[in-house]
Amino acid sequence: MATLLHRLGLAAVRHRIVVTVAWLVALVAVGVGAATLSGPTVNSFSIPGQESTIALDLLKQRFGNASAGATAQVVFEAPGGGKITDPANAGQVAQAVAAFGKLPGVVAATNPLDPKSPIVSRDQTAAYSTLSYGVQASEITADERDALTDAVAQARTGGLTVEVRGDATKESGADVGGPAEGIGVVVALLVLALTYRSLVAAGMNLLTAIVGVAIGALGIVTLTGFVDLQSTTSILAVMLGLAVGIDYALFIFTRFRQELWRGLPVPEAAAMAVGTAGSAVVTAGLTVVIALAGLSVAGIPFLTEMGLAAAATIVIAVLVAITLVPAVLGLIGLKALPRKRRTVPEPPRPERGFFKGWANLVTRRHWLSLVVAVAALGVIAIPVTRMQTSLILKQVPGSTQAKADAIIAERFGPGFAGPLLVLVDGPGSGSWASSVSRQVATLPGVAVATPPRPNQAGDAALITIIPASGPDSPATVDLVHAVRDKVNDGPGAKVYVTGQTAISIDVSQKLDAALPVYLALVVGLAFLLLVLVFRSILVPVVGVLGFLLTIGAAFGATVAVFQWGWLSDLANVQVNGPLLSLSPIIIVGILFGLAMDYMVFMVSRMHEAHAHGAAPRVAVVTGFRQAAPVVVAAATIMFSVFAGFVPQGNDTVKPIAFALAIGILFDALVVRMIAIPAAISIMGKAAWWLPRWLRKLPALDVEGAALEREPKEPVPVG
Repeated sequence: MATLLHRLGLAAVRHRIVVTVAWLVALVAVGVGAATLSGPTVNSFSIPGQESTIALDLLKQRFGNASAGATAQVVFEAPGGGKITDPANAGQVAQAVAAFGKLPGVVAATNPLDPKSPIVSRDQTAAYSTLSYGVQASEITADERDALTDAVAQARTGGLTVEVRGDATKESGADVGGPAEGIGVVVALLVLALTYRSLVAAGMNLLTAIVGVAIGALGIVTLTGFVDLQSTTSILAVMLGLAVGIDYALFIFTRFRQELWRGLPVPEAAAMAVGTAGSAVVTAGLTVVIALAGLSVAGIPFLTEMGLAAAATIVIAVLVAITLVPAVLGLIGLKALPRKRRTVPEPPRPERGFFKGWANLVTRRHWLSLVVAVAALGVIAIPVTRMQTSLILKQVPGSTQAKADAIIAERFGPGFAGPLLVLVDGPGSGSWASSVSRQVATLPGVAVATPPRPNQAGDAALITIIPASGPDSPATVDLVHAVRDKVNDGPGAKVYVTGQTAISIDVSQKLDAALPVYLALVVGLAFLLLVLVFRSILVPVVGVLGFLLTIGAAFGATVAVFQWGWLSDLANVQVNGPLLSLSPIIIVGILFGLAMDYMVFMVSRMHEAHAHGAAPRVAVVTGFRQAAPVVVAAATIMFSVFAGFVPQGNDTVKPIAFALAIGILFDALVVRMIAIPAAISIMGKAAWWLPRWLRKLPALDVEGAALEREPKEPVPVG
């Protein structure tokens, strides 16, 4: 691979103008596609084939699109504890409901004071109207949502408390490119400038990464015109693509500068950088791609799409690193070096220095270093034992949604915020539905079970269940399973449980069940990859255990901040509660790939020194001294990019970005720079032992050893 990449890098340098123009044309092309072919994103989660999803599709067929479309609940509360049924208040409610029914996108608005089907609290102080839309929440336009907000504000002018909640009120999109994210990019530029001591090199490094992530993100936007993608997919792709794009270019830029200082001409230095550092970049990028594509093992389509979209962005970042980066290096040449060092060979590295001192301390006090690192991360990981997940996130305090939830919970009961729907489907539904309603009403945890409502064709009936507990309560989960287990199908009728609460429960349980399987997959993949790279058994074992420490500490810190509320002001956390169900599996996939990046870049230099005959501890110190400065810079950049999505991020992305930022910090600075060097020092020569029967496995040359053995073709100067 090193030889092939060397040739590719040499070709990119020789044809640098063509390569650069080709990438710019690709950027313009996907930009045009994003502007002309993009479609709406979705903000709902469901799994085809599950009972709740099947029933939702049947609802559309039997009762029309409005039955399965987005809804909003407008809550009315009388002032001063008065009755909402008083003539003056009732008149205001009727007037408001009439206005709601005429709003754009609304196909029906119920009158809560209708004597035939009143929806009034027991103390008669509150009532709520349900607005039905003919489309899903993701298809509701910003103008339609603004019209609803304005109508609610108008309804308040009469003195009633009027608030609105429901999926129709939720924003369907997620913004990219806020000021905090821009600060992360600025910090990355500063780190690059300090690392290179050259603004030209720093700027070009950042520019190549931006080109790659822009192509990936715009490609995803274009894809929304053909595939339903989650609204957060593009944010995850930008966040991950930008971080790895900057880092991958950093590794190649750094090696290029080293080759220049060795005396190689610009074309050969760029080619050698791609053949050596580029080999590690391809290996690391492939690891991230496999980890993200592996999200498909969960069997959840929307998660698979998110993983594949992010993986495609990583592929583009790798291609940029091994083609556009050497082309840019050919364009800037010696300007990649500090001005005062462009004609002076690199001086010998001093025997003393911060990173050499760090390495000596860790390797000489190896047992103490290892125990302290493991104990510190172990303590941080403790909150993970109390981690809770849900697809139903709490509302921001003070928002109209939160106020509406509070009124409903106080006046009606917590279950009214997340009703369950029981669909009785089939020609025998008419007679069986009444029996189902009676059976459901006797189950523990049911506050209200409405009489069955048949459709016009008479081949389906709908029963609404109001649980006694809230939508995110374990008691509601138990109730869903109780209905499915204890209420049987009837003659010519099949019984389904659905509704947004049931769908959320089904998806959450599917994700929770998939996480251990996925974690086992990526741990096994990490072990196999590291065996092939380092030709060792014990080093991969240590690397995998280090990854598990990183995951535990990242989850522990995230639970403490976002679920428990510790130091939540630092992350601008407005709501404390369960993590979004899809967060853990996404965090595991991304952190796995990035942790293996640092493992490969750090330990490959140690392995290289060992292969050249250095004693075990000396090999660790030598490799550490060579790789640590670049790894620290790369980790600082990744931390800054991920952390930039935390302060103003939406509720879905914020905890993921926080976990990635803190996970990168733990992995690079504690696991890869303390625990791993200490453990390898303890193992000595045994660290690089490989059983004879495994020596036939193919070797991944991420250090460019093949380039040292093979003669290079002459490189024309100029």
